[in-house]
Amino acid sequence: MKKNLSRRFRRRHVAVALALTTLAAGVAAYADDFSHDRNFHFWPGNLVVSRSVYDNNASNVQVGQVLPPNCPSASGACGGASGAPYDGTYPYVWNDVLYDASFGITARIYLDQITPDGWLINTLEVPNSERPSAREGELVTSFSSKSELGLHLSLDGRYLSFMGYVAPVNKIDVSNSNTPLAIDPTNPDGQSFYRGVALVDGAGHFRFTETNTYSGNNGRSAIYNNVDGANVFYTAGNAGNGSNPQPVGVIQGTGAQWIVPSELPEALQNPGATTPQASFSVTALGDKADKIGKDDNFRGMTVYNNVVYYTKGSGSNGVNTVYFVDTTGTACPKGVGVPVAGARLPSAPLSFNAATLQQDGLPTNMCILAGLPAVPAKTATTVSYPFGIWFADANTLYVADEGDGYTGGTDLYTHAAAQTTAGLQKWVFNAASKSWSLAYTLQTGLNLGQPYTVRNYPAGSNPATQLPWSPATDGLRQLTGRVDEDGKVTLWAVTSTISGGGDTGADPDKLVAIRDELSNTSAARAADEHFVTLRTAKFGEVLRGVSFTPGTDTRSSWH
Repeated sequence: MKKNLSRRFRRRHVAVALALTTLAAGVAAYADDFSHDRNFHFWPGNLVVSRSVYDNNASNVQVGQVLPPNCPSASGACGGASGAPYDGTYPYVWNDVLYDASFGITARIYLDQITPDGWLINTLEVPNSERPSAREGELVTSFSSKSELGLHLSLDGRYLSFMGYVAPVNKIDVSNSNTPLAIDPTNPDGQSFYRGVALVDGAGHFRFTETNTYSGNNGRSAIYNNVDGANVFYTAGNAGNGSNPQPVGVIQGTGAQWIVPSELPEALQNPGATTPQASFSVTALGDKADKIGKDDNFRGMTVYNNVVYYTKGSGSNGVNTVYFVDTTGTACPKGVGVPVAGARLPSAPLSFNAATLQQDGLPTNMCILAGLPAVPAKTATTVSYPFGIWFADANTLYVADEGDGYTGGTDLYTHAAAQTTAGLQKWVFNAASKSWSLAYTLQTGLNLGQPYTVRNYPAGSNPATQLPWSPATDGLRQLTGRVDEDGKVTLWAVTSTISGGGDTGADPDKLVAIRDELSNTSAARAADEHFVTLRTAKFGEVLRGVSFTPGTDTRSSWH
């Protein structure tokens, strides 16, 4: 019955023809302590897209309101006495980031179940302060924080996980707040909120785990390892919003984290100190040390063949590239290498010396994947911006590059269109050299730098930036895919944008898809492949993560 239902939904969508198939499987039963909507189900073989909606309430911000909230004078970065120049009206409200560098507003999270060709089946709202659940708790996102709400299936495929904030809807500047056990007195945002990891199953049951990780910044993705007796979240994010040196709690709570799921209701949780899973320093490459902790500004992640991979694609420190966690300690004596055959998943958090953390940082137990960029962003002549990653097989890696986000002048559109690394990169492995090489980058159909219209958006230019309001695609962020029976790969990704808006993270973006011949390594043969748009966010909406639904069999992607 569920298989037929999924097919019926797919037949109704006629906008694209991607030759996609749906897997059939039953929705498993889950733990009784998950609260849920009894009428909701994820059906295996479909997709889930995380979406956030801003409520466009003018009273969310008062003109003249001094920001950030509770700004300590010690930070030296409090907003001027004039206060916020714009109220909470969308999209003008995001111009307040030009006054308050920590500016953001929390918003509801929705999980949209769609067919692989984009037809909406149903929507699950994540519990929040406006729709509370005593048993589940609450979780929100920062609406304009473009790196948040990455979606990932657990390693057994039964659950979906993501990260957010334990805070009310419409709360200002939560994304740069401290966490309660990692207070930075130099952080201009003087508030404290836990971050949270959400776990949801095929019947819409939620469980939340509060954490002190990512103080001063945001958690971006979480993968639940629940195989072979494991019970841990591997997470990606960034921490810190203050001066240097950062407090110990900020340094140890950044980057790749190890978080044990809580068995308690959210209201009864009392999170302790953070436990890092992994770290990388450019000193492993023989380069001079960066600001401690900032090499670990991770954005995307995946697990393949029992190895955890991360991407770094922003910030002025570190290397923008793809990393992996080396559990053997032998894969990369000089900071670059490939996983050792038979390597196992991390089974314990990273050990470190808290007494020397501010001076030396966390020990390095990660490697740059050989063949991918290995030059620090500060000195690289060409910089990539990797975000989502997905392995089609052991020899084929797809990397979503979000573009450089340039909005520095009237050439913002032409600049985006001229990028060569933005889009979907296909990397292939050479077993002889034990190194990866870039085969080609797929861009056709993304229409990089071509502005598009959004219904009800203001026309012309933003008075705060003197640049056009209209967004344009700048690259790709979150990514997932599957290998089809015809030898081709279907990939789904969420776009990044540029515009003249005050914060491009608030731009309505798109969900796109493309099919690529798995065995092909020729750019010429891939010239006819093109992206199609499956969904476009509406006024006051943003799309964030994309994943298969719980219950979908994707185990071949990590075994």
